[in-house]
Amino acid sequence: MRTATVRVVRLTLASRFRIEPLPPFSFQLTVKKPAGWDLFTPDEVYDDGKLWTAVRLRSWPVGLKIVSAGTIGRPVLQVSAYAKSEMSKAEKQELRETIAVCLGAGQDLREFYAFAEKDPILKHVIETLYGMHDTQTVSLFNSVILAICLQMARLARSNAMMKAINSKYGDPIEFDGRRLLLYPPAERIAKLDPAVFANECKLGYRAKYLVASAKMIVDGFPDMKAIMGMEPAKAKEKLMELPGIGDYAADIIDPHGGFPIDAWSVDVFGLLFFGKEPANRREAIEEVKAEGIRRWGKWSWMGFFYVAQDLRNLSKRLGVELRLE
Repeated sequence: MRTATVRVVRLTLASRFRIEPLPPFSFQLTVKKPAGWDLFTPDEVYDDGKLWTAVRLRSWPVGLKIVSAGTIGRPVLQVSAYAKSEMSKAEKQELRETIAVCLGAGQDLREFYAFAEKDPILKHVIETLYGMHDTQTVSLFNSVILAICLQMARLARSNAMMKAINSKYGDPIEFDGRRLLLYPPAERIAKLDPAVFANECKLGYRAKYLVASAKMIVDGFPDMKAIMGMEPAKAKEKLMELPGIGDYAADIIDPHGGFPIDAWSVDVFGLLFFGKEPANRREAIEEVKAEGIRRWGKWSWMGFFYVAQDLRNLSKRLGVELRLE
């Protein structure tokens, strides 16, 4: 959708730092999810233990080259950050802390693994996905785009909508010999006419929610760091103030985790929990959600997260046919 006249923002090396995640930490599984989920932006490139990706720091584009220099048992990440201009000491420190949190570097998986080893479903996924940490996006608006585009749509349709948004309104950046597209900022989407936006990116009703949410974020809605600092119940309550964000979407966005059951995942978890897909998906959502929380308690999100990334393997292990999208 973008034309050749769009200006590419060229970034230069501004900072280098190390991150040492808590083991076990699989760099490949953490940054290149088996189900195809992006870490920070759709155009990011993973190649042999190296990731080129991008984020926004205080609305400025920052390119990142992240290299795994350790092992699953002794993980070390070397990060090179690229920006339009010099970064202050405070900005460098903020970036380092932000990236460490978003990579899940401080997560201790041992208690979850001890729980999962005793569960007839989770024992299989932790074996396949050993060392995969849960990650967070830097930008709240990125998560809002994801959550709203996932609503009432198959995965292929959701991906097409997100690709269209990024292609039309994202920022092309170049650093370390790579060219990527960075997700558009909320400020840009907030200025759009919802009807035009819907037509351009084939969003349907979602366009009005994206524009309205973008306006709220621009007007001072708490950012992702602030949401992380809230109590889980308060965080979810706050997220549901955003237009178009209901229970399911809030569970997708919430950095504290939830159990996001919709018309796709209700089939997967209905089959896993009860041995059959529900006859009426909409009516079964609350029952399946409640069962997941009953079974897995505080590990509900991690259970959902691991299962969603391991459907092909889990189908073979358990002898069932789980929907992949």
